[in-house]
Amino acid sequence: MPDSPSSLAAAREQALAVRSLYEVLEERFNGKTWSLHELMIGFSNDVGHIGRLLLAHDGTWAIEGDPRAELEHKLAESMWWTFVLADKLDIDIDVAYARTMDRIRTGLESTVARTAPARPEQN
Repeated sequence: MPDSPSSLAAAREQALAVRSLYEVLEERFNGKTWSLHELMIGFSNDVGHIGRLLLAHDGTWAIEGDPRAELEHKLAESMWWTFVLADKLDIDIDVAYARTMDRIRTGLESTVARTAPARPEQN
């Protein structure tokens, strides 16, 4: 299996550094850090928001601000949530990502190799 891209490892480290700052504030304001369930609720909320932003991007949902800028923010934040959840679950996301992409690619390559291209529609 190939090594994980260094940019993924760097992103993970940055995400966990940001999470540790949130934990300081959670301790100060709430007396405890968020549980795994609370983290997942936060992630789920952001994923739902992405759905509305996609509607705004397509012009079917009005929002204030720039839908593309908001999508960039929420998609990046979703990556952050993934790194945080993986860390809390003691999952090496770098390895899991590489392994998962290899498995998906291998399956897709096999399917592509054994299927014929679509035939053009005849009028």
